[in-house]
Amino acid sequence: MYVTKSRKANFRFGGWQQHLQWPDPKNRPSTGNSQKGLAMNGSPLRGYSCVSTVTKDLWERLFDSGYKADVTINTDNNNDIYAHANILGMASPVMRGILRQSKGRGRRRSISIHGVPQDAVQVFIRFLYSSCYEKTDMEDYVLHLLVLSHVFVVPQLKRECEQQLELGLLTTDNVVDIFQLALLCDAPRLSLLCHRMILRNFVNVSITEGWKVMKQSHPVLEKELLESMIDEDNRQKERIRKVNDRKIYLQLYEAMEALVHICRDGCRTIGPHDKDFKENQAPCNYTACKGLELLVRHFASCKLRVPGKCIHCKRMWQLLELHSRLCADSDVCRVPLCRNFKEKITRQSKKDEIKWKILVKKILRTKSIGGAPFFSWAIASPS
Repeated sequence: MYVTKSRKANFRFGGWQQHLQWPDPKNRPSTGNSQKGLAMNGSPLRGYSCVSTVTKDLWERLFDSGYKADVTINTDNNNDIYAHANILGMASPVMRGILRQSKGRGRRRSISIHGVPQDAVQVFIRFLYSSCYEKTDMEDYVLHLLVLSHVFVVPQLKRECEQQLELGLLTTDNVVDIFQLALLCDAPRLSLLCHRMILRNFVNVSITEGWKVMKQSHPVLEKELLESMIDEDNRQKERIRKVNDRKIYLQLYEAMEALVHICRDGCRTIGPHDKDFKENQAPCNYTACKGLELLVRHFASCKLRVPGKCIHCKRMWQLLELHSRLCADSDVCRVPLCRNFKEKITRQSKKDEIKWKILVKKILRTKSIGGAPFFSWAIASPS
C-alpha cells in the first residue's frame, strides 16, 4: 500500500476494537479507472463517473415496473402513470412543491398533467429517471417535451429539445409554432433562430397552416413579424447600396491611379509629349487604364469640349477636378490642369465644396488611406 500521510479510524463491534490506518486520498496512487474531464451528452461532469448502460437500464426498469411507486400521474383519457416521489422531487423543483402540498399523506399522492398526449408525458417522466429518450420519441413529441421541461423546470431536457430543434427538427412548416412556443417558454436562442428562419423563408412560411392560425390567434405577433420583415428588407437594400457605392469609389480610385500613370509614365501609345515609347512594352497593370485612354483620346480631339456639351468630356473634366483635390502638390504634378482646378476650388460655392469633400472622404475611406497625402508618390516624373 502506498501511504505517505495516514488517518486513524477506530471500529468497535461488540467487545472487539480495531485500529486501522487509512491512506490520505490526496496521496492515493492513480488507477486506470480515474479519468479527469469526463463528459456526458457533451456536458462536463463533476468528479468521476462510472455510470454504465446497466445502471441506466436499472432506472428504466424501476420506472416501467412501478416498484413501490407512491405517486400517480393523471393524464388525458384517464390514463395513469406510476412514479416515485423522491425521484420526481429531485428532478423537478416544481413537482417537489406540488408533492409537498399534495393531500393524502401516507397514501399514494397524485399529480395531474393534462393538455399533452399520454405518450409525451411517459417520455418526459422516463427522462426524469434515466436522462434518456428514444430518437423517434423526440421527433414525435419535441414540442410537448419543450413545454413540459419549461413548466416543470427541467433545464437538461429543455436544452436537449432546443438542440434537437436546431439540428434538424426545425422546418418551415413548424417554425411559426415553435417560434411562439420559444417566446412562451423563455428560450431566447431558439426564438432568435426561428425569427431568422422566418425572415429568410418568408414566402414559404407565410403560406403554412401555422402562419394562418397565428394570424387569427395572435395578430399582434403577425404585425411585429411583418414589421421585422420590412426592416430586414430595408437593411438588405442598404447593404446592397453600400456595396455598389463601394464599387464606384473603388473604380474612381483606380481611375485616379490610371490617370497619373498615363500623364506621368505613359501607357502603350499615349503619354506625355517627352515620352519615348518603345515597340515592345510590358502589359499595363492598371485595370482602368484602357478605358481611361479612350476617354483621354476623345477629350483631346472632341470639338464640344466645353463642360456640359459632351457627356464624355464632362466625365473627363470631373476626373481632372477629382484628381486635383487628391493631389498632394500641383506645382510638380504632370496631370494637365491640376493647378487650374486647385485655384478654382477657392472660388467654388460652399454647397459644391461640401459635395466634393464628401466624395474625397469616401474614396479615401474605401481604400483605408489616412494621414499621408494621397498620390504623393505620383506627382513628380521619375528620375
